[in-house]
Amino acid sequence: MVLTKRLDEESSMVYVPQGPEIGPDSESYGVFLETLSESISSHLESSAVFIRYDLPWNDPYALDETGGSPYDLKRPENRLREIRMNYSTRCWNLRKAPYDLTVADSLVVDITGTEEEILGRMKPKTRYNIHLSARKGVRVIEADASALPVFYDLYRQTAARNGFPSCDYRHFSALFETKVTAANSPGLFFYLAIHKKDALAGAIIAISGKRATYLFGASANHSRNLMSSYAVQWHAIRNARDQHCSVYDMGAVSPYRDPDHPFFGMYRFKTGFGGHIEHRVGSWDYPLNQEKYDSIRNREMLRSFLMW
Repeated sequence: MVLTKRLDEESSMVYVPQGPEIGPDSESYGVFLETLSESISSHLESSAVFIRYDLPWNDPYALDETGGSPYDLKRPENRLREIRMNYSTRCWNLRKAPYDLTVADSLVVDITGTEEEILGRMKPKTRYNIHLSARKGVRVIEADASALPVFYDLYRQTAARNGFPSCDYRHFSALFETKVTAANSPGLFFYLAIHKKDALAGAIIAISGKRATYLFGASANHSRNLMSSYAVQWHAIRNARDQHCSVYDMGAVSPYRDPDHPFFGMYRFKTGFGGHIEHRVGSWDYPLNQEKYDSIRNREMLRSFLMW
């Protein structure tokens, strides 16, 4: 899928979300993207400044790792990553985007085996918090689109607390407005953790084939001692296992234990559930109008710096 996003009256960007899904051998990433970009460019509007790929491919630096912890990948600076990506290309035109649009580093949990075996692969503190939430009377319900305003309120609290920009409400409502057109379409599950009558946490999960993916989560600023987020995740894992999933993708984390990284809080929380981090290539650009691209890139780099 190729999307066009208007940037201003004269400029637009072209976005390929989570694709191409299947890529070549890591040594041919750059040549493949260059050839694909040149093929796409002939079909684009003249306003297109660059193509941005949100690549789900394995990061070659993770593939190069030997030994060590599964949580310790440290990538070189972007200039060196660009040299590697452009190796053997004709134009050396591929640029690392200033930030990754979706998930470059994701915590993936093995949910095969019995519930006791899944719990046994978690860190002791995570197991304790799961049991604590149950003892405190937190229960998890499956909700529907009518409860989205409740979830969105929790989501805005989470965004403000962690300092990341929040999506519009319509971003979430659109998920539940999509019609299921095929028997093998992904399933969408919406959970809320409730204590008495108070919603304390929520999660939206997609299930496709053998993989469950944690799309969005949120939690209240109050009653955090009830560990409601742990209750939601454990409920999601158990349901995904019942749906015959073998892995649970918990989404974004920092690529390694770095207290200064904006995703370090998610790293601490999610790695408690066990699993390993899948390191992906992330977002890459192919400029079509170099002068305009440099201007847009400079603005994005400034915005990215301010977010960090």
